[in-house]
Amino acid sequence: MNKLDFARVCVCLLLLLVGTVSHAQNNVIDEVVWVVGDEAILKSDVEDERLQAQYEGRRFDGDPYCVIPEELAIQKLYLHQAEIDSVTVSEQAVLQEVETYTAWLIEQIGTKEKMEEYYNKTSTQIREMLRENMRNKQIVQEMQRKIVGDIKLTPAEVRNYFSKLPADSIPYILPQVEVQIITLEPKVTEEEKERIKSELREFTDRINKGETTFSTLARMYSEDPGSARQGGEYGFMGRGQLVPEFANVVFNLTDTKKISKVFETEFGFHIAQLIEKRGDRVSYRHILLKPRIDQKEIDEALAKLDTLANDIRKGKVNFDDAATWVSQDKETRNNHGLLANPQTGTARFEMGQLSSLISQDVAKVVDGLQIGEVSQPFTMTTSKGKEVCAIVKLKNRIDGHKATITEDYQRLKSIVTAKRSEEKLQKWIVEKQKKTYVRINPEWVKCDFKYPGWIKN
Repeated sequence: MNKLDFARVCVCLLLLLVGTVSHAQNNVIDEVVWVVGDEAILKSDVEDERLQAQYEGRRFDGDPYCVIPEELAIQKLYLHQAEIDSVTVSEQAVLQEVETYTAWLIEQIGTKEKMEEYYNKTSTQIREMLRENMRNKQIVQEMQRKIVGDIKLTPAEVRNYFSKLPADSIPYILPQVEVQIITLEPKVTEEEKERIKSELREFTDRINKGETTFSTLARMYSEDPGSARQGGEYGFMGRGQLVPEFANVVFNLTDTKKISKVFETEFGFHIAQLIEKRGDRVSYRHILLKPRIDQKEIDEALAKLDTLANDIRKGKVNFDDAATWVSQDKETRNNHGLLANPQTGTARFEMGQLSSLISQDVAKVVDGLQIGEVSQPFTMTTSKGKEVCAIVKLKNRIDGHKATITEDYQRLKSIVTAKRSEEKLQKWIVEKQKKTYVRINPEWVKCDFKYPGWIKN
């Protein structure tokens, strides 16, 4: 029996099982609407996806009962290949995404009870549904990256692609800004540092005495939003994924029953506990506490920046040199304080990008500046959750315009790269369809599918 015959047998058994359960209860509990390979897509799967999309405000290009099953079928193709290729993702990363999304849902809907009512499921069932969805989504993304590989484009290929586009198809580039920044970190008093360290030592004592567990204290007190809900746990991490100070501690832990000494990183103060080591990767749990900054120290840092800004405006010092020698922002001070856009690899930001990728505080200040103007000092929260004081300079503002090769090469290159990636994935799906058994419930087959190869003659 070949694989295709085996898949057909599995389908028949699956349909028989669903029909038997329904008949026994004289009620349709669920319905198999598609089968891809030996995997079923149920009507309830489609409904769950439709409810989630509806709440996210997603609009479908067509009938949701056609679009969603096809999307799920494509996902099945990727997941099947991922299983063959042993593509996996971090369970911890999955759990983090589930917790983040669940918190967003509750915030949007209002309460946990309303969320349960909306989905007609308990919060535990919703989390399990999301956990499966998030895991599958991450695996699909990894599989897509593997299929696409490394796409390399020459400037000539980018120019050639856009030279053939009709004028009305050339992308419009929204207004952009280039921004320089100087930051100062308000000092943390020795008394505050000692208070934090004392609290962490108390946690260690309570764990060692058996009064509580590390995970319980992490859930209650840790200020790391990425791990607190999971009891301070992260999945297996390589040394290069951690800041050096943190890696030096957790990679030197050898006893899973012992707690590390209190140590400091740029995020704050920590204690950590080893869970398991596998080769050059380590799994751990930790508790992070962040020192509170006294308003007096914030005021002093703002005053220093105010004096510096005035000196820059008077020409006593230029912003580039001040950023190099004064700024405490490690990521920009060696580039004269110039902020870099991680999405494009350039120094240009659309205002929405500046807000989401750097800081809403920075975006608000920059929005009111003229080119070359230096801002008043202000406080901001960095992407690492640290409160700092800053001044910024608007180096340049680029008006919205039709994209050109000379001005927007990196943006245009990313568009062509995305196009090539999509073409590779579409070709892969078409080829995978040909090798995969597909059965669609007759009541669900009258659709204008994006990939017509689902229905085989």
